[in-house]
Amino acid sequence: MVPAEKKHREWMGLALAEAKRALDTDDVPIGAVVIGPDGAVLGSGRNQREALGDPTAHAEVVAIRQAADRLRGLSVQGGGTGDGWRLADCTLVVTLEPCAMCAGAVVLARIPRVVFGAWDEKAGAAGSVFDVLRERRLNHWVEVYAGVREEECSALLREFFAGHRSQL
Repeated sequence: MVPAEKKHREWMGLALAEAKRALDTDDVPIGAVVIGPDGAVLGSGRNQREALGDPTAHAEVVAIRQAADRLRGLSVQGGGTGDGWRLADCTLVVTLEPCAMCAGAVVLARIPRVVFGAWDEKAGAAGSVFDVLRERRLNHWVEVYAGVREEECSALLREFFAGHRSQL
């Protein structure tokens, strides 16, 4: 069996690849993947706020929507009774600590684990500014694995914002 830490690092590589794709549309380079219980990718996403003109098009939300669609489709094809929106036994892997909106989506989707790379000291909701994912007053709690390939994730964001500041 592969140790969780090694799997998290590998999965973060997939999220980093998604984050780099966001650069094509001048979106902030944040990427996410939803990993199913069997280790397969159920959904992937990157920030698409600029590309779509949608303030909710964060990498996590895009990946969660895709995973839910896929699970719903698998349920219909296989005759299962799954509703698609409960992502039980899945893992969300994202390059930046989720914001309050994305953390709320994780809780509502019943995702039990979140793995993230860089901390977001200004808007993070997994321990930095807020801790929505482990808020005991909510009906679902999430295991959080922070700082996975943190330097790579942080460097991608630093380079992006440095480039934007130099254009001003």
